[in-house]
Amino acid sequence: MIYEAVIGLEVHLHLNTRTKAFCGCATEFGKEPNTQVCPVCLGFPGALPVFNRAALDYAIKVALALNCKIQEYTNFDRKNYFYPDLPKDYQISQYDLPLSRDGFLDIDTQGKIKRIGITRVHMEEDAGKLIHEDGVSLIDFNRTGIPLLEIVSEPDINSPEEAHEYLSALKSLIEYLDVSDCDMEKGSLRCDANISLRPKGNKALGVKAELKNMNSFKGVKDALSFEIGRQSEMLNSGLEIVQETRLWDAKESKTFPMRAKEEAKDYRYFPEPDLPPFIIKEEKIAEIKNSIPELPHAKAERFIKEYGLSEYNAKILAASKKDAFFAEECFKACLDKDKKGVVNWLIGPILSEANSQAKNISDLNISPANLLGLLDFVEKNEISYLSAKAVLTEMINSGKTPGVIIKEKNLMQISDTNTLKKIMEEVINENPKSITDYKSGKENALMFLVGQLMRKSRGKANPKTARALLKRALYFDSKTP
Repeated sequence: MIYEAVIGLEVHLHLNTRTKAFCGCATEFGKEPNTQVCPVCLGFPGALPVFNRAALDYAIKVALALNCKIQEYTNFDRKNYFYPDLPKDYQISQYDLPLSRDGFLDIDTQGKIKRIGITRVHMEEDAGKLIHEDGVSLIDFNRTGIPLLEIVSEPDINSPEEAHEYLSALKSLIEYLDVSDCDMEKGSLRCDANISLRPKGNKALGVKAELKNMNSFKGVKDALSFEIGRQSEMLNSGLEIVQETRLWDAKESKTFPMRAKEEAKDYRYFPEPDLPPFIIKEEKIAEIKNSIPELPHAKAERFIKEYGLSEYNAKILAASKKDAFFAEECFKACLDKDKKGVVNWLIGPILSEANSQAKNISDLNISPANLLGLLDFVEKNEISYLSAKAVLTEMINSGKTPGVIIKEKNLMQISDTNTLKKIMEEVINENPKSITDYKSGKENALMFLVGQLMRKSRGKANPKTARALLKRALYFDSKTP
């Protein structure tokens, strides 16, 4: 039987406020364990929470960017459960009156736009971090109380590829808002996935499994792919799918059971008694809405309109806020020049260098001015394309300007016809068979001769000039009686 995957994603996002959600402790990553804590985030008796205003502003900004409806009246709830890194034995979260509902995010899948519904964006606090090593478990409470957003999608995703695209688009949008670093290695962005299968064409949902412990977008994609295979095999064998939480093991490339899946009733939600409900005024929503910058989709459309980029190239360059800024600085510096050459280098050699170093284009050690300087050498045929790629690598590694590197490595092309004619004469004298082959109509012989000329010039001859000179010389030689 053919099955359809039904996937919903829950993304947990650290907001990059200076202090925690309900106390004044710092949120800086990487500090000594248990040094950024206080009676409030450790849950000491009598310690009362005070809500972080910046966290609310950031949360509203994300919700608006995701086209959500902001609730006028909202409050916090206690989500009760025991876990070693949860010092209060409950988490301050939101349940029946969340910050926002009913949004959406459009993704590009197989050349078409698909709308993924956003069920809700709500606020909560993070738990601590368990560290397992040398046969013991340790707890670092520094992360406890850091403001979190939970972004819950509708079950509108139908493949691991769509899940990957959704997460990429969501991360790109959030980076533009400048409310989180979205660093999965630091735990700033985490994702849980709910997946079930149903016979293709059916509307009823199957029994779902929740997947945890995925620390990369690739991990989410791989875990979902495995789970589709596992559930399909069980259904085809007549076995019953159990609703449960499963952990993804990246080393073994499989999921395994963790616990039975909890439901809302298991958490015994009730309104947080130490934080009163509050009203979000229209003026506040309008103020934050006006502060939202140009987002990835709008920027890509503007790149197409203003700079003549293709839809594909515009989407790549607009995906990262910093890369889009870098690219636009290059375009503006081009003045009236054709932007195509710059785009080809950004999407080609520069993006390749960035990918090889697992960085963004903007993180490479190169300025727009130096990049345009390098391209100027290429356009004037003063260095070859291959030499320019080598210069680019050296620019990134050393921070030197292209002119300095070209001079140090003596890479300037030989375009002087008198110098090239001398080398050409040597090539012609040393390769009489190739001359005969060319005259008899074998075009490949000319390319061989050009190659020999390039070799003798140690790759510094201008290949276009060299080919033109050889072709001209052989043409007139064939006309000589």
